[in-house]
Amino acid sequence: MTDSNSCNIVVLISGSGSNLQAIIDDLAEHPTARICAVISNKADAYGLVRAEQAGIAQHVLNHKDFADRLAFDQALMNVIDQHQADLVVLAGFMRILTPEFTRHYAQRLLNIHPSLLPKHKGLNTHQRALDAGDQTHGCSVHFVTEELDGGPVVIQATLPIQAEDTANDLAIRVHALEHQIYPLAVRWFADGRLHLSDQGAVLDGQYLASSGFQFHS
Repeated sequence: MTDSNSCNIVVLISGSGSNLQAIIDDLAEHPTARICAVISNKADAYGLVRAEQAGIAQHVLNHKDFADRLAFDQALMNVIDQHQADLVVLAGFMRILTPEFTRHYAQRLLNIHPSLLPKHKGLNTHQRALDAGDQTHGCSVHFVTEELDGGPVVIQATLPIQAEDTANDLAIRVHALEHQIYPLAVRWFADGRLHLSDQGAVLDGQYLASSGFQFHS
């Protein structure tokens, strides 16, 4: 940490920033950390407006302005490191990160994924859960490693799938759960309760199961 009382957080977004807002609201009540900057690869991302309203610095790095993925990630790292980030939070950042990026922020990079990992890595998770005949669905916060959506899970929230559910129904309900568990995971990290070891995610000195902490709202 850059000082004894605060964890510097940089949040990466591509869209509306609803998870960003949930974290902003939570940190207002539990000010053990501060969001130093919000970075988007899309200039029209509404999350930038949320950041401005909260008095948080905003940056836009359009990935189309760079020759390749690595060049973009290197520029992104330069901006993040200017803010001395203790934690980098992916909140709807729709870019596949290079190994160079994930290694640079190893043990201090979190993501949220709309499925019960390791099920349904990648996109279109809600429809895939329905197509698979799953009885439950949900979301997972995990540490980011070089394996896409494959890092150790920190926390999961689960909901039952109803017979009449559509992919959109699931998306709405899962989103509500995301807004509860992501701020919690960020706060755990900021408070020094959560870290990643070589053996997996550790919360309050105890190794977490492969499915992480099971959240019940």
